[in-house]
Amino acid sequence: MPTLRPGTILDRKLECRSPDERRAQLGAGLAVTVAHAWKQAPRVRRALEAARIDPRDVRSLKDLARLPITRKEALPALQAEEPPFGGLLGTSPGALARLFMSPGPIYDPQGHDGDFWRFRHALAAAGFRKGDVVLNSASYHLTPLGFMLDAGARALGCAVIPGGVGQTELQLKTAAALGATGYMGTPSFLFQLLTKAREAGIPLRLEVAFVVAEMLPESLRADIEAFGVRCLQGYGTADLGCLTYECTEKGGWHMHPECILEVLDLESGQPAAPGQPGELVATIFEEAYPLLRLATGDIGALAPEASCACGRTAPKVAGLLGRVGDAVKVKGMFVRGGQIEAVLKRFPEAGRFRAVVTREGHVDHLAYEVEVPGPGTGGLAEAIAEALTAEVKVRGEVRLLAKGAIPEGAKKVDDRRVWK
Repeated sequence: MPTLRPGTILDRKLECRSPDERRAQLGAGLAVTVAHAWKQAPRVRRALEAARIDPRDVRSLKDLARLPITRKEALPALQAEEPPFGGLLGTSPGALARLFMSPGPIYDPQGHDGDFWRFRHALAAAGFRKGDVVLNSASYHLTPLGFMLDAGARALGCAVIPGGVGQTELQLKTAAALGATGYMGTPSFLFQLLTKAREAGIPLRLEVAFVVAEMLPESLRADIEAFGVRCLQGYGTADLGCLTYECTEKGGWHMHPECILEVLDLESGQPAAPGQPGELVATIFEEAYPLLRLATGDIGALAPEASCACGRTAPKVAGLLGRVGDAVKVKGMFVRGGQIEAVLKRFPEAGRFRAVVTREGHVDHLAYEVEVPGPGTGGLAEAIAEALTAEVKVRGEVRLLAKGAIPEGAKKVDDRRVWK
């Protein structure tokens, strides 16, 4: 096994503070954010008033549980009702740096802070450092992920190649020519790049990788690190930015020191015990978008309380365990049963359906199975595939089936992947 580049701690005062200091500082951030949201975000103010909460009474983390929860799955409806950001924005749209659209649709803002989404700590933990040339293979088109990672890398002093999605050969050629030492994007695309480079005899200088938007099974991590590339992962959302990240000790993902992350029991809504599955609910302190207790829909579990050899003191989340509802992430994008159903309503011939997700050779495969009444459907599969790709943003194979082929009550999104 090749020697891998070590990670670093970006800010010891922040990442290695005592539990009491952590609680006090997060509580102070919560108080400031609630006061700001009350003044600037009309929906937040209405929600607090309905809950009979005076923002002046929110002074510490002990007051967090009193605040109402907003569900991410509700954002499309809230934004349609009160465009463009559902009354949750802490400034005017024209005062933002960029505005994005994620599948849903959900509109996401970017403020003017250099590292608005707080990824610099995660990248330092993965071994990125000043002077690295970094290939960023996350999307820069409408969705914010490319800019999220780009900003974090540049905040560390890295130079970024804005590769975006696809064009494997071109990205490989560019990374080799420019001497890229770092990679950001999905792990499956990184593995493709490394494999193609070896097959074509193209020398790559990659030493570190920070991967997101897909599961990273240990089998895939081992295949990547066999090339001599340190590969660590993190978790965040387009709305909330970076929430957790791995250190080189692995064994879970440290909670980001600049936000509040709760793991709430799926039935009671109370804090889940370590090891118990719960929904991840986050609060961030961004003036431009002061989100309070946004329920992500992702399920995780707290790792057992234990100090980490890396020196960081933040609690760890023991990875992601799934999703609340029918959303499944495929090739870095969410596929939702409701979205598929809305598209298929445009086609009178379409009956019962399901999306089937499989994985082979570290690559996801998506197939849409759709029941149709019978023959005479020439061109229908192609038309459905085109419409679904435009809406869901993930290309999939469409299989037309006879009526009754899909069991009644079948999952709208059937994830058959096995992670090893």
